[in-house]
Amino acid sequence: MNKILLKQQWLEEEKVAHIHGWDFSHIHGRYEEENDLPWDYEKLVREYLKPEHDLLDLDTGGGEFLLSLHHPFCKTSATEAYPPNVLLCQETIKPLGIAFREANASGTLPFPTNSFDIVINRHGDFNIAELYRVLKPNGFFITEQVGAENDRELVDLLLRNVDVPFPELYLSKVLQKFTEMGFTILQSQEAFRPIRFYDVGALVWFAHIIEWEFPGFTVDKCLNELYVAQDILEKRGYVKGRIHRFLLIAKKK
Repeated sequence: MNKILLKQQWLEEEKVAHIHGWDFSHIHGRYEEENDLPWDYEKLVREYLKPEHDLLDLDTGGGEFLLSLHHPFCKTSATEAYPPNVLLCQETIKPLGIAFREANASGTLPFPTNSFDIVINRHGDFNIAELYRVLKPNGFFITEQVGAENDRELVDLLLRNVDVPFPELYLSKVLQKFTEMGFTILQSQEAFRPIRFYDVGALVWFAHIIEWEFPGFTVDKCLNELYVAQDILEKRGYVKGRIHRFLLIAKKK
């Protein structure tokens, strides 16, 4: 282990740690996750989505997944709140005729009541009361969420005494809230699966991008912990954590 060289490499990863849209291609092949979930979010969305449906994608990122659906643009709406992604959406999906709005998905949505047949949301915020309002009667909400315990082993490896950022994001808690609001639950499932990093530099980049899970992380601050991670990698071949995901499909009565 050449600690001086490793630190230089990690500082370089820290310097370039930013994304355009929701693009993790910088660490493609250097880590893996979500390749063994017990459901296929895209397949489920396609099963429910019909060409005549009015569709809303909450927290669309850069619109990458939304565009992959090839839904009629005139029947498609999207929201995003993260400023760099808002700019990207304004430059890419809005000129296509998609009704894009800058909005925080956890707050009031800028759409009339009973507007949408389907609302989708992957790893973003949502407001249950607003979902119920903007969905048409018998409309569907389809979401894959990052659960409360996501990446906790990695967080504990690099940092100490960090609170869970979203303690309400357990499937059981979310199901109760949806049921109380008046939704019918059509499908729900929760999964814990491995995440592996094959070089520590990729983990440095990842920890900076997912800053709400790794608050205050820097190479200088966490250098000793990174050396521990490097030792684990050299002995095992990877640094391993665990992701927490859950799927929910709910229908407005």
